[in-house]
Amino acid sequence: MKRLFLALTTISLLALLIPFMSKADNSVVQNGIIIGDINISGMTVKQAEDAVTESVVTAKNATLKVVCIDDKTADLSMSRIGLTWMNPKIVSEVASMGTKGNIVKRYKEKKDLEKTGAKFDLVYSLDEEALRSFVEEECLIYNKEAENSILEKTEDGFNIVGGSDGIVIDEDEAVDFLYKYILNEWNGQDGEVTLPVRVDKPLGNAEDLSQITDLLATFSTSYKTSGEDRSTNVANGCRLVNGTTLYPGEEFSMYDHIKPFSVENGYRMAGSYANGLVVESLGGGICQVSTTLYNAVIRAELEITERNNHSMIVTYVPASADAAIAESAGKDFKFKNNTEYPIYIEGYTTDEKRIVFNIYGKETRPANRTIEFESEVLETTPAELENIIPSSAYPVGYVSVQSAHTGYKAQLIKIVKIDDVEQSREVFNTSNYKMVPRTAVVGIATANSEAAAQMAEAIATGSIDYVKVVAATWAAAAAPPPTDANP
Repeated sequence: MKRLFLALTTISLLALLIPFMSKADNSVVQNGIIIGDINISGMTVKQAEDAVTESVVTAKNATLKVVCIDDKTADLSMSRIGLTWMNPKIVSEVASMGTKGNIVKRYKEKKDLEKTGAKFDLVYSLDEEALRSFVEEECLIYNKEAENSILEKTEDGFNIVGGSDGIVIDEDEAVDFLYKYILNEWNGQDGEVTLPVRVDKPLGNAEDLSQITDLLATFSTSYKTSGEDRSTNVANGCRLVNGTTLYPGEEFSMYDHIKPFSVENGYRMAGSYANGLVVESLGGGICQVSTTLYNAVIRAELEITERNNHSMIVTYVPASADAAIAESAGKDFKFKNNTEYPIYIEGYTTDEKRIVFNIYGKETRPANRTIEFESEVLETTPAELENIIPSSAYPVGYVSVQSAHTGYKAQLIKIVKIDDVEQSREVFNTSNYKMVPRTAVVGIATANSEAAAQMAEAIATGSIDYVKVVAATWAAAAAPPPTDANP
């Protein structure tokens, strides 16, 4: 009797499972399976693969319209950011559900699919650096930075000018947002997405700027020996810096304020240092402006973040009290407002040809505390020999001589006094200035072999004065004869 019962039970179970005992290589996908947004139920494996592949191709060719700021948009193509399908075997992996394994496994999988179905993602990857490039080039251009309130100095004091909110896209936040959206939320179709933005609040208000009441420091230098072009450059540099309002923690860059060195920006050709020579360049003389400001800034005891000395010594301030600007050499003068209050920079030139810089702010230093700066020369390197530079750019007879420059190693000492009693003395900066010998640029361009030979011999002596004599002889010989004014 027991055997008969077991046999009947087995037969009954087999009868229940027979509908699910399909072959392992069944080519029809079971019901309830979705990949991405595609329901592949009832499809053959080939049909499912084609449908999913078509969806991937659509995604790779899709374009997202990215809304940036104030309805300004940028088109982000998936090809630009290298969208790549990372799970291409997903169809073959899920198409066999309910068709492989033992009878019990197949039965369970089919029942689960009937009840809840199964959804699988299309997994993509993208080039994050290419996405960042898109944000930088196509989105950040619409940023509207806040405009800080600034001061305008008048005879009656200071007026507060401007100040407005901005609206900006944060680069890192935008990249992270788009990255997650594309990989986790995007439907693979052309569409639109809006970037998160934030309000950029301006620095300063009437209360902050009203704190600027005191003259923290002043300094001036003379440029009375300068010609018209150099004088124009000096006045132009002062004009470009004048009126700067610097808030606590902000950094000032001299170069950023006076660039570009162009005729359109008010500059003329004038002498400047380059490779041990004085050469004509747009903006020649601007270093005296930065040097004058530097001396005002250190007396206001603001934080110097970059300062470079000239290649050769200058005459308008003591050694190691200069601050050079050189676009080609990457030299800049920078400082930070390390006070708790805004500061205002006033710069101007006088009829007596003096540069003046005043630093205004809120004085918090004790009234009985004073500071001084003292220049100290540590080493001197006298100019020796002479330097002759032959140049085929000029004809025989041309000689341009530049004076020698003594080399120096120097330092600037900061001295602090309380009630005129010295409290400290420390090295504030150090400088090294090149020794440059007396130098002559000598023209050697000529078709006259005798002139060429004599100039070569003169140059070989190493004597600039002898070269000048030989050059003058050939210059006179090449000059046209005088004409008779009364034939």
